Amino acid sequence: MENSLIADQYLAGLREHLPEFDNISLSYATGATPAQLAALKNRFPACPDSLLQLLARVNGTYHQPYGDQTISVLVLGSDVFEYPYYLKSVEQILEVKGYNKSIRQIYGSYMESMPELVGGGIDPDVSIDQWLCFSECMNNGGTSSLYVDFNPGAGGVAGQVVRFLHDPDSFKVIANSFDEYLQMLMEEGYSFILPEEEDD
Repeated sequence: MENSLIADQYLAGLREHLPEFDNISLSYATGATPAQLAALKNRFPACPDSLLQLLARVNGTYHQPYGDQTISVLVLGSDVFEYPYYLKSVEQILEVKGYNKSIRQIYGSYMESMPELVGGGIDPDVSIDQWLCFSECMNNGGTSSLYVDFNPGAGGVAGQVVRFLHDPDSFKVIANSFDEYLQMLMEEGYSFILPEEEDD
C-alpha cells in the first residue's frame, strides 16, 4: 500500500469510528502547508512519508487552533489501551521539548534497577531530541508519548515507533515503521477510541 493511501485509509476508518462530537471537531482541521512539511522534513530528513501525508491532511489535533476553533481529538493509540493519543501539529513537533539527553543520561544508575526501562532495539545513548515526537497521550503529555526513532539499537529498525510510558517508566518499540503502526491501529479496529458516555 502506498504511503498516501494508508494515511487516507486510516483517516477514513477513523471517521467511521469516532463519536459524532469528535467528528464535528475534526471537520475543522486542515492540513499542514507545503512550507511546514518542508520544515519538518528539513529537521527530520527520514520523516516517514505516511506521517507527512497524514499531517498534510490534518495538521494536529492536540489543542490545535484552526481559525476561531481549537480542536482536541484523540486520533491515535498504542499498546497501552487506556491512553489514547493526540496527533501533534508540525509546529508542535518542531518545538524544543527539552529532552536533549539520552535515556542513560536521564536515568543514570537507576537503569540497573529498572530492567523494563529500555526495550529491545532501542539505543539508550541516543539523545531523545533526535527522535520525532508525533503524539502525546490524553493526559497532555508526560504520562505517555510516541516517537519515530531513526537511530535504533541492536535489533532495531530505523523508523521504528517507540512508546514512552511514565510510572513505571519504560520505552518500548511497538511497530517497525509508521506505516506498520497505522496498520496495527486499523487492524485493531481503532480500539483506542473511548466509548461515548450515555446520558442518564
